[in-house]
Amino acid sequence: MQDKLVNPFEIFKNWYDEAKQTEVNDPNAMALASNGLDGFPNVRIVLLKDFNEKGFVFYTNLNSIKGRELQACANAALCFHWKTLQKQVRIQGLVEIVKDSEADKYFASRPRLSQIGAWASQQSEEIKEKFKLEKQIAYYTAKFGLGNIPRPPHWSGFRLKPCAFEFWHAGEFRLHKRLKYYLSGADYSWHMKKLYP
Repeated sequence: MQDKLVNPFEIFKNWYDEAKQTEVNDPNAMALASNGLDGFPNVRIVLLKDFNEKGFVFYTNLNSIKGRELQACANAALCFHWKTLQKQVRIQGLVEIVKDSEADKYFASRPRLSQIGAWASQQSEEIKEKFKLEKQIAYYTAKFGLGNIPRPPHWSGFRLKPCAFEFWHAGEFRLHKRLKYYLSGADYSWHMKKLYP
């Protein structure tokens, strides 16, 4: 069965709002899968910081493993799992780096120690010298004093622009409800099909 429907962002918003009321820890936690530079897929948990019909936004060090992978290959996927609700959302799409103004605004909203950490940490690199990170934190704490801390040039956000969603809701006897929404057709609009559990 296949139907043309409204876009799935409204469904996601309703489920996400519900998760914010029921999930004890990090309802905005999502698994991010990228194409590894070594040929293997990579997955890790990141935090959703914003979403609308333009896409799903998260932030990172652009020189980190995930930053380099996403810049090398824009194909990526997200997965939200809300255990209390027995719901899951999988999203596939293409990523792009957010505008500098958007990254600047979010960076300015972060706690001061997180801002310093963005300067001090060479994310994903090996720490070869004992206390190197602590020394870097002390250095940038002194450098910026009490003034505003600018966003590092190597730190920004990515926006995943969905081309497919799958909504999964647990059912009795493992007869789960699965709905897939995907962009298709000449007008590149959202369509839906039901999947076997």
